[in-house]
Amino acid sequence: MTQKERRVYLISELLKEQLRYEGMEIPEDEDGQKRLLRSLFNIRMPRPVSQEFLTVQDAYLQEETRRKGIIDLADLQPIQEGIYLWQGDITTLRCDAIVNAANSQMLGCFVPCHGCIDNAIHTFAGVQLRLACAELMRRQGHEEETGGAKITPAFNLPCRYVLHTVGPIVQGRLTKRDEKMLASCYRACLELAEQNRVKNIAFCCISTGEFHFPNEKAAEIALQIVKDFKAQLHSEIEVIFNVFKETDFNIYRALLGANGPVEK
Repeated sequence: MTQKERRVYLISELLKEQLRYEGMEIPEDEDGQKRLLRSLFNIRMPRPVSQEFLTVQDAYLQEETRRKGIIDLADLQPIQEGIYLWQGDITTLRCDAIVNAANSQMLGCFVPCHGCIDNAIHTFAGVQLRLACAELMRRQGHEEETGGAKITPAFNLPCRYVLHTVGPIVQGRLTKRDEKMLASCYRACLELAEQNRVKNIAFCCISTGEFHFPNEKAAEIALQIVKDFKAQLHSEIEVIFNVFKETDFNIYRALLGANGPVEK
């Protein structure tokens, strides 16, 4: 099957699950099809799906990521020993694990084509990720608490694992509790990574987007926790600080004392 044939098949199968969209016409243009497919992925509840669907979906998503361009950790240069700074799409990064800024439901973003990292990771991992998260939540029996971490396979992403953490939501003035909870997110992810023998992990800018944590303070906390963890446990884990916005890139660059060129 071509990418277009796979895309049309997936859209058709997903529309069959949504009775309210019965009879909806599939757009002819590629951008329209991609937007519709992503929207259908986003709104789909965690439920079983056929092996045929998964086979087509997996081939489609892996090819889409290949076309975006996979970035291998081996191609990046550390700024400090075991610490990297990289600006780009975390769903294209090949490393042991990436961190997802999740919400307390832990099921991914249900808003069609939303720009958050939770939406992107669940979209390009495939429907299996939401199913895996739903099973974790079913066994846990309650929503995920702020400051913890969970681990799942990465499915169709280039990395091996996704670590999910719920950061603090800042409402108004930043509090010491907010800072403590954000520090807990980073520490919990590092501890869980070590337990699962993860050799390298990419952190997104937890809580700084939709959750309104001040960017510079968030970066200071992230760096401090990582450095303390590596020093106190003599950990050899490699850490990639993944940023998407130029603002965060410049903040981390300054805090890390990077004088030369840094990968983007």
